Amino acid sequence: MKKNIFAVCDLEADYAYNFMDYLNQKKNIPFEIQAFTNVESLLAYGKEKHIELLLISGKAMCQEVRELDIGKLVILSEGVHSPGLDQYPSVYKYQSSSDVVREVMAYYGEEKAVFPVQFPVLKKTTEILGVYSPLGRCLKTSFALTLGQVLARERAVLYLNLEEYAGFEELMGKSFQYNLSDLLYYVRQENQNLTLKMNSMIQTVNNLDYIPPVQAPSDILGISWEDLERLISEITLHSSYEVVVLDIGHGIEETFQLLDQCKTVYMPVLSDTVSACKIAQYENLLRIWDYPQVLAKTVKVKLPFHAGTVCAGKYAEQLLWSELGDYVRGMLRKDTQ
Repeated sequence: MKKNIFAVCDLEADYAYNFMDYLNQKKNIPFEIQAFTNVESLLAYGKEKHIELLLISGKAMCQEVRELDIGKLVILSEGVHSPGLDQYPSVYKYQSSSDVVREVMAYYGEEKAVFPVQFPVLKKTTEILGVYSPLGRCLKTSFALTLGQVLARERAVLYLNLEEYAGFEELMGKSFQYNLSDLLYYVRQENQNLTLKMNSMIQTVNNLDYIPPVQAPSDILGISWEDLERLISEITLHSSYEVVVLDIGHGIEETFQLLDQCKTVYMPVLSDTVSACKIAQYENLLRIWDYPQVLAKTVKVKLPFHAGTVCAGKYAEQLLWSELGDYVRGMLRKDTQ
C-alpha cells in the first residue's frame, strides 16, 4: 500500500527543498513527501495524483490550486495576512521545521477527527526497549536519552518518559503546549486517530522524537494498565516508529507487566553495598511474582562518570557526544557482534 502524499509548495526553492529534506529524515512521518517550487508543477502533479496534505506559501496560492482535489490545505505564512485565505489554517514559515510539522499535523488531526484514518505502516516490527532501575541517582534518564539519540541516527525512534517528575521544561529550556497527559486523555477517550494526535505533540532532539512528560504526577500515578497497554499497542501497530524507548519511573503500579512488554530492559546499577541490596530485593521480587523472563532480558549497565554540565536547552543534545554517548555506542556495537 502506497503512502498518502504530503506536498510542500514554496516559491523559495531553498526553503522547499530543505524542508523536504527535513521531512524525509523524519522516519515517522506517515506520508510520501513531494516538494514544488512553482505552481505550474504542483498543478500538473495534483491533476494526476491525489494530494492528501498540502502546505503552500500564501504567495503561491491561487484559484487553480483551490480547485485541486486536496485532503487538507495549510498556508505557509510569512507573518503577513494574505487576503482571501481566511478559510485556511496557517503556520508561520520562519520557525523551526519541527514546530511547522507539529502545527501542520495538529491541523490535519482536527480535520480527520470525524473520519478516522489508518496509515500504511512500512516497517517490519517495533522494538520496545525499557530503561528501569530500582535505584535513584543512577543516570537512568541521561542513559535513556543517550540511547534514544544514538539509535535515532539510523532508525525512527520515540522516547517516552514515564516518571512522575521528569523536569523536561527545565531540562529542554522551553515550555510545551501539549504533553503526555494530553495523549493519555485521548487514549482514555478511545480516540480513533491517536497517532495523528501524537504527531501533533512530538518534539525532537538530535532526530530523537519525544512526547513531553506529564506535569502532574497524578497523571502517571493514576494511569491504568489498560490505557498504558493501548497506548503502546497504538504506537506499535499504527505508527512508523521502529524503536520505542521507555524511561520508566516508580509511579506505575504495573511496572513488571510493562517490563515484560520490552525486548530488552537496561538497568543502570551502582556498586555500593546499599545499591546491591536494593537490586537483590528487586530481583527476588521478580522471581516471587513469577517474572523470571524479565530477569533474562535485563542488561545491567554500570555507567561511566558523566562530566557534562547542565545548560538549559542543551543538556540532552550534549549527551550524544559525551562519555555516555561513547559508552552507549560501544555497548550497541557489542550487542551486534
